[in-house]
Amino acid sequence: MENDCCHTTEEAIIAMLKTVYDPEIPVNLYDLGLIYKIEISPDQDVTIEMTLTSPGCPMADYLMEDVRMKVSSVEGVRHVNVRLVFEPEWNKDMMSDEAKLELGFL
Repeated sequence: MENDCCHTTEEAIIAMLKTVYDPEIPVNLYDLGLIYKIEISPDQDVTIEMTLTSPGCPMADYLMEDVRMKVSSVEGVRHVNVRLVFEPEWNKDMMSDEAKLELGFL
């Protein structure tokens, strides 16, 4: 039964991540492929590993805080830790088909 709870929480987290946008790109971070990992502990603590389209992105702090705040608002989530990683290096092949279509890559 607990797996159902965590599964539902992961779906809710993904839905919330799809509301986070880089102000310069009209596609959400999840569909851009910038969210590398979502881990949910048995205590409902969430760790998210994410990257940026470029290491020098001036919006890094804003985007990380937006992810943290929005995921924290998901029912059942206790604590959120957002880690910025740069490996593997992001590339456009990591985007969803919807994101590629929106940005003219399909």
